[in-house]
Amino acid sequence: MDQLGAMRVFVRVVQSGSFSAAARELLTSQASVSKKVATLEAELGVKLLRRTSRDHALTPEGADYYHHCVNWLAELDEVEGRIRAQGVQPKGNLRITAPYPFARQILAPVMTEFLERYPDIQLDFLVSDRRSDLQAEGIDIAIRAGHLEDSSLIVRHLFDNPMLLVASPDYLSRQGVPETPDALSQHQCIVYSPVRAVHSWRFQYQGNTIVVPVRGPFQSDSGDMNLEAAIAGMGITELPVWMVEQALSDGRLVQVLASYQADNVPFNALYPQSRHVPLKVRCFIDFLKEKLAQHPHISPNSG
Repeated sequence: MDQLGAMRVFVRVVQSGSFSAAARELLTSQASVSKKVATLEAELGVKLLRRTSRDHALTPEGADYYHHCVNWLAELDEVEGRIRAQGVQPKGNLRITAPYPFARQILAPVMTEFLERYPDIQLDFLVSDRRSDLQAEGIDIAIRAGHLEDSSLIVRHLFDNPMLLVASPDYLSRQGVPETPDALSQHQCIVYSPVRAVHSWRFQYQGNTIVVPVRGPFQSDSGDMNLEAAIAGMGITELPVWMVEQALSDGRLVQVLASYQADNVPFNALYPQSRHVPLKVRCFIDFLKEKLAQHPHISPNSG
């Protein structure tokens, strides 16, 4: 049995939503697709999909196997692409979307070096906190904070974003300094959110996880706006250390609850799944991981 080929067919069935759609994409018959998935199930000794006359759904075993297949195939394609591309210079337009604070503070200072290293690549940045549709907008790489929602994308972990709670000296002189996370319920908290919802902040303290609900009269989907609101004395906010380092050093902000470790937020590079990862995509992500490892406020071991 061609297990690797069957794995690719299974992944396409899941991602396309049906056997017929996968067959059209793979330029083969629906019967051939169904047979390959059935052969794979027989080889594994488990059902991967629950089939009905119109639809299918992943079994628990199928969901687990699917996620492993996506990662295995991505790694294999990357290795093949790296070997195939030895001695080849990456080129072409590279379209990247990233949140504004990350693009301004982390990406912009090192892009001259990237273009000197890869002179045949042209960079096109879409700088926004909005979650873009990579396929619809022709985006090669999305840099996002938080956990993956779209299982059709390949994930390259960049680093775990260290977070700090900060407030202005003026706010703390007026409202007092919270001594424990529970005291945040008595404070105005500036939260990051693209939608209005119930918010909570998580902390690690002496091996325990503490979760506290937070609220305040102001929230936004912009880290930069929340930073400026905190500097203006509007309340306490949670931001990455690399965003607040300058404001902390010049005294515009003060760290709050330093004894309690705020949860790290994963930062990932995402790109659409394809048979061969474009060399320009792989080179950009590898370059970015190299630069992040050299950043004073991002641990080299966190990626």
